[in-house]
Amino acid sequence: MKDLSRRRILFGGAALGAGALLTACTSNDPGENTQIKAEDTDSNPNAAPGTKVVIGFSAPGADHGWIAAITNNAKAQAEAYSDVEFKSVEAGTDAAAQRAAISTLIAQKPTVIVLLPHDGKELNAVGLEAMKAGIPVVNLDRAFPDQAAYRLQIKGDNFGMGLAAGTYVAAQLKLKGVTNPIIGEIPGIDSLELTQERSAGFNAALAQNGFKVANRRPADFTADGGQRAATDLLQALPKMDALWNHDDDQGIGVLAAINQAGRKEFFMVGGAGSKAAIDQIAADNSVLKATVTYSPSMASSAISLARLIGQGKGMSDLVELQVPKEITLASETITKENAAKYAKLGF
Repeated sequence: MKDLSRRRILFGGAALGAGALLTACTSNDPGENTQIKAEDTDSNPNAAPGTKVVIGFSAPGADHGWIAAITNNAKAQAEAYSDVEFKSVEAGTDAAAQRAAISTLIAQKPTVIVLLPHDGKELNAVGLEAMKAGIPVVNLDRAFPDQAAYRLQIKGDNFGMGLAAGTYVAAQLKLKGVTNPIIGEIPGIDSLELTQERSAGFNAALAQNGFKVANRRPADFTADGGQRAATDLLQALPKMDALWNHDDDQGIGVLAAINQAGRKEFFMVGGAGSKAAIDQIAADNSVLKATVTYSPSMASSAISLARLIGQGKGMSDLVELQVPKEITLASETITKENAAKYAKLGF
């Protein structure tokens, strides 16, 4: 298992130490987003209005609930600050279109750019372009391979997400006394590094318990793709003990395929922590028994930290004078027992 702890600062939820308080919930409704509201300026000097910061923002089109929440959260967080101007640009439908949009944004010279790329490797050059132009880049979620392409990288813990899912699956199988389980896996887009990291974490946790994946069918982070992948997986595995689906949005299709096939002999773990998944886990009326978080609240945090970078400030709870280089949010496991606690964070 690779050790990521030396390279990152891990934060659970949005407790970023930037004088922030997680106060609202996340959804596809722009009126209900995860926002970090400024606290009393007496206890948090970073909350006081400072130098105006123009934050350029780009993320893929909102064809997915998690992506929609990312964009909504970023916009809402920017609106929480009187000293921030939010300048969003259309990302287009692919990496090439987003590259063109970011190049146009760079020409407008914002103070900082917050960018969730279609693909980190394909957008690496545009990150380098902005940094060379003197514009700090906050690389959100999908990592640029070149550290010179970003000032700050903030993302979810993809390896840890798989590790959490695998740990839960192994623990439940042991409780059930299953010694030679048949385990299925439905990842998202297989070419993405984040998907590969999730699978690596899942495999590592299973291997620690002497288990392995029996069959794996990639989807594409959509409900339709999830349904197709699940249909193929269910046909390939006429009996199954456990299933991990990487993404709760594609999980809508996965569950549809499971229900259509009338399969109930296994339990399923989801991924990301959608409101629909959390509600279904709480109701305990399907094979879905848990989900592991990958919260879009990271977009709110990215805007807050971009503001601090633009103003030359650090995080109030840290001794260092500047915002760290890399921040990775921890992945948490949501079950029936704690679903009510996490419901407000579902997207």
